[in-house]
Amino acid sequence: MDIGTLITRTPGVYGGRPCLVGTRFPVLQVAACYRDGMSPEQIASEYGPLDLAAVYAGVAYYLANQAAIDAELEEREALSERLAAEGPARGLERAV
Repeated sequence: MDIGTLITRTPGVYGGRPCLVGTRFPVLQVAACYRDGMSPEQIASEYGPLDLAAVYAGVAYYLANQAAIDAELEEREALSERLAAEGPARGLERAV
């Protein structure tokens, strides 16, 4: 099986980033879970019903593109921490 058939990019779905085929489940989330120590079986079970082969393809995609995906995950974590530090009131002030 070609793992490329289990990963798709669709304009307008998750910003055109790679997702597991037939879902809107991003490879980035597979990578985050895998980095946190979850096995592909655990990921498929936790977020199921996900096709286990597709989850393995997501892990393979992550490992093949690890530096870029790790950088994106770290950027998102930093943004999340920055927003949490600002608190909800600061975010509301900007929205008004």
